Amino acid sequence: QVQPVESGGDLVQPGGSLRLSCSASGNTLDDYAIGWFRQAPGKDREAISCIAKNGYTYYDDSVKDRFTIFRDNFKNTVDLQMNNLLLEDSGTYYCAVGSPLWLSDYFVPTHWPVANRYDSWGQGTQVTVSS
Repeated sequence: QVQPVESGGDLVQPGGSLRLSCSASGNTLDDYAIGWFRQAPGKDREAISCIAKNGYTYYDDSVKDRFTIFRDNFKNTVDLQMNNLLLEDSGTYYCAVGSPLWLSDYFVPTHWPVANRYDSWGQGTQVTVSS
C-alpha cells in the first residue's frame, strides 16, 4: 500500500501563499488519483482538490481559482499551490491516495470528493492563516 506523507504547512498571513507537497517514499504517485482534503477544528473533513491519473484536475468551489494541484514529476510529489489564502483556509491538510478502482479515470469526476474512495491517508500538515 502506498503511504503518503504531507509537508509544507505553516503559519501565513491572509493573502499569502503556501505550497504543500504529498510524497510517498519508495513509490510513485503517478499510478493513482491523489486527493487533498482539509479539516478545520470542529468541522468535518472536506475534499478540496484531486488530480486524476490522466492529469485532469478537480476543485471544490471554495478554492477554485486560488489553489492549483499538480504533479511534480522530478520530485515524485503531488503539490498543492495555495494562493490568496483566507482565514477560513486554516486547518489540517491531508493527502490521500485514491483507490485504483473507485478513482480510475472513469469514476474520478464524480467520486473524487468521497473520502472512502481513498485507500490511504497521510498524517496531515497544519496550515494556519492568521494576521
